[in-house]
Amino acid sequence: MIKELNQAAYEAMDKSVPMALEFFSKNCGPCKMLSYVLKDADKQTPDFPIYQIDFNENTELKERLGVKGFPTLLFFRDGVEVERMEGLKQKPAIIKAIERLQA
Repeated sequence: MIKELNQAAYEAMDKSVPMALEFFSKNCGPCKMLSYVLKDADKQTPDFPIYQIDFNENTELKERLGVKGFPTLLFFRDGVEVERMEGLKQKPAIIKAIERLQA
């Protein structure tokens, strides 16, 4: 299941688990389209955590992670960013990134 986080929730979570973070904006068309793609990917990989973070409400976190625009999808392993996708991406690319993290 895809969960929305704020900075405090992100800081408190266990980062040893591979995960994806999507930075989005509520009024962004490509973000809304990516949300549908992520929901589809989540059905295919239900054990892989995907989180969404509002770009506009979590400015300190986005700056610390170097996120310049939205949508931006960050993939983490052991708390370290291992891959970044900017802009709208298709499901096969996202699934491949998830599979690389789970390998």
